Amino acid sequence: MSLKKFALVIALISCLAAPAFAQRDTVSLNTIIAKTAKYALSFPVEKVYLHLDKPYYSAGDTIWFKAYVTIDKHLPTTLSNIVYVDIASPDSMVRFLELPVVNGVAHGNIILDPGSFKQGNYHLRAYTAWMRNFDADYFYNKNVTIGNAIQGAVNTDITFNTTPGQPKVSAAITYKQPGEVLAGKKVNWSITNATGDELSKGKGTTDQNGVLSVVLNENSATSLKNATLTTSIDLGNHKESLNKFPLTNAIAERDVQFFPEGGELTMGIRSKVAFKAVNTNGLGMDIKGTVTDNTGAVVANLESQHLGMGVFAMMPEDGKTYKANITFADGIKTTYDMPRVKPAGITLAVYNNDPENINVKLSANDPYFKANQGRAFYIIAQNAGIIYFAAQTTLQEQSYSASIPKSKFPAGVIQLTLFSERGIALSERIVFIKRAADMLTLTLTPDRKTFTTRQKVKFAVSAKNNALPVAGEFSVSVIDESKVPYDENAETTIMTNLLLTSDIKGYIEKPNYYFISRDVNADANLDILMLTQGYRRISYRNILTARYPQIYLYPEQHGLEISGILRNNTGMPIAKGNLTLQIPSKKIYTQTVTDMTGNFKFSGLNFPDSSQVVISARNNVNSKALMIGVNGDSYQPATKNINALDEVPNIDSSLKTLLLNSKRQYDNLHILKEVVIKSTSLVKKASHSDYGTLSALPVIADQTITGERFKGCTNLYQCLPSMLLGVSVDDNNLFFTKNLSNNNRLPIQVFVNGKPVDYSYLSSLSGTDVETIEVFKNDGLSNINQNYQSDGILSIITRKIQTTKITFAQLQEMLPKGNLLTFNAQGYTVAREFYSPKYDALKQGGALGGDLRSTIFWSPNIKTDKTGVASFDYFNSDGKGTYRATIEGIDADGNLGRQVFRYTVK
Repeated sequence: MSLKKFALVIALISCLAAPAFAQRDTVSLNTIIAKTAKYALSFPVEKVYLHLDKPYYSAGDTIWFKAYVTIDKHLPTTLSNIVYVDIASPDSMVRFLELPVVNGVAHGNIILDPGSFKQGNYHLRAYTAWMRNFDADYFYNKNVTIGNAIQGAVNTDITFNTTPGQPKVSAAITYKQPGEVLAGKKVNWSITNATGDELSKGKGTTDQNGVLSVVLNENSATSLKNATLTTSIDLGNHKESLNKFPLTNAIAERDVQFFPEGGELTMGIRSKVAFKAVNTNGLGMDIKGTVTDNTGAVVANLESQHLGMGVFAMMPEDGKTYKANITFADGIKTTYDMPRVKPAGITLAVYNNDPENINVKLSANDPYFKANQGRAFYIIAQNAGIIYFAAQTTLQEQSYSASIPKSKFPAGVIQLTLFSERGIALSERIVFIKRAADMLTLTLTPDRKTFTTRQKVKFAVSAKNNALPVAGEFSVSVIDESKVPYDENAETTIMTNLLLTSDIKGYIEKPNYYFISRDVNADANLDILMLTQGYRRISYRNILTARYPQIYLYPEQHGLEISGILRNNTGMPIAKGNLTLQIPSKKIYTQTVTDMTGNFKFSGLNFPDSSQVVISARNNVNSKALMIGVNGDSYQPATKNINALDEVPNIDSSLKTLLLNSKRQYDNLHILKEVVIKSTSLVKKASHSDYGTLSALPVIADQTITGERFKGCTNLYQCLPSMLLGVSVDDNNLFFTKNLSNNNRLPIQVFVNGKPVDYSYLSSLSGTDVETIEVFKNDGLSNINQNYQSDGILSIITRKIQTTKITFAQLQEMLPKGNLLTFNAQGYTVAREFYSPKYDALKQGGALGGDLRSTIFWSPNIKTDKTGVASFDYFNSDGKGTYRATIEGIDADGNLGRQVFRYTVK
């Protein structure tokens, strides 16, 4: 959406009349509205949602996705023309994609090659450059689980065992390889804390079921916080496998939190109190109990309604304190203190059970009413900084009620805030608005009623909004559900993301339940969820005091850009210098002129990743004395996955159906042929131990990154920080992130081929130079940290280059020319096209039963025309059972749609 249109939306603020709220202009109310509007205009909210072809994967699969990039009320963005997608393992960034955004959408794919994607849980993110100015929690964040049944890698399951009331914690680790339980194998293990200090170590042997039992802590569980268990299993033939397990969940305790409506309990005012109970794994668990006062009298009964959440009402009394007496589902009992009670205050209560209106109630207790009678109060309702309701009232009675029509709000999360006349936020409540008018009605109609294997299927697509046809952008996935079973309540959809999770910080368990459930209590449970969450996209305190976010990246509105500076050989910038840019592979040729400070920028470029770019400054006076410098690309550092609770701990059993199918696919495609062995020599991998300076470091690094991960990186100085987890850059040095706030912090010492270098030295290296990178949190027996005044070691080993003699003329040709710069630039990632086989009913090719695809069809390019129709077709595979076709998308007005159609193949 254009900024001009954005400003128009802000100007059309709806201030609605309500019986108890006399709406007249006041300076304070207008100030809040004006400053909020200014904020929304200056800092528009972009969102990214990825529609994936299926919920989880196996190594060898491809993640197919379509990105929907929106602004304001889910309109296709016109703010950013580039979207970034990356996926990280617990150790490092694995893939990074840069995609062009056209009409608010983009599409791409990530090939899950078995060599790069080991079995585990991965963090998938999507964002724009503009979104990087704000909290990374509002990126598209998703946990993607990847199993691996192809390679002989060691797969592990871990479970933790505790005894209530005792500090002893133990773990049971199961070791498997595809088709084999690793019984009778020797295992060495150690436990280290967050700083790399060893807490304990030991050894053991797996039992007949491949299980190793480890006592993590005999006496106290507190030392296991932020600790890691590292195991090394001996596979024989001089092979071993290293596995690491975070121990956070080993000592996690079940917990119950209480959330008074509006933020606080107030003496003498009956209030709703929501609660949320979580198990040691962080997920909701059922509870029941009572709330008693300090005399032992029961003032409320409570019982969870959904995923450990529930609500009850109570009226706090003067001079009393309260406790919640909780009984968990497994019979364990405990007691929690209730939140403190305010002696004087005013509360905001919201009732969202009326399908047409939001009913609002203000309640002030006696002390607060006497101190504030006759003063003005305001209520403002907004989403993404856009105000949809604003009203003023004067406190003449202790209780006020009003109704606000829901038709005035868009679908999604709305924040209602009660302000004093001084602009202080006193109480806050978020509600969820469901509006059929904002939803698309999507219909998938097949061309037949019965379905068989390898049969051609054609679907007609219909898209309507309020019964009228609409043109829109959609994506379709068809999967064989018998191979990819999944809990539909836990799915991430265009609805759950753009309407719910993208506006709320924190984890929401099974978000799709609130959109697809036929449970009569689903809407009531959604309102309880709102009571337990907070809206944090904007802070009124910061808005009213003009404390705005710092902007360091501006929207990329002109496609790919290459910028830099032109200087002479004395370092002085050259104003009005002439520069040309060529990309031979794309036949691109363009020119520009530097500004008065020597800076230049080539905009509107479109070229694939790793294209060779040539910039020349030869068309200038005294051009031989000129030097061209190019600004490096800025990468988003790795961030914590806010959906880490979705991680699958025991992948082999949880993804069993898909992994068995993946193994069958692999066996069908890979038939061993006779191989003549000509040499038995092993190629030794490059390691820090090859260099005397580093030979006393620990044998196994805390993090290892192979050179393949840096494909397309033109400047290691720029790329490296995004690849290292738990490492940050500050003051031109690398530091472990945990040490950044420490005044006595020490940097990580960098070594290249065993020689110490400054971090800035890495600007002379590209990704193609790297063989391997190792990170060490401690220096073992080397004393490197003491000798170099460092805290941690980063070892970079470069690729070996074969040297040959060259002539003087060849040497001159190889010398860099300052006025001519040739480099490989980071361009757009080229998206592959989904392959869908075509079968001839009369000439069936290939052995029947050999088509084992789990994703039957994928298309990111389904577009309905102005009549609201489109179509697509594909062939079924050899799999029998239930197939699921899912279509998602958006129209030009920001209306969202999703539809699922299932059919049975016999």
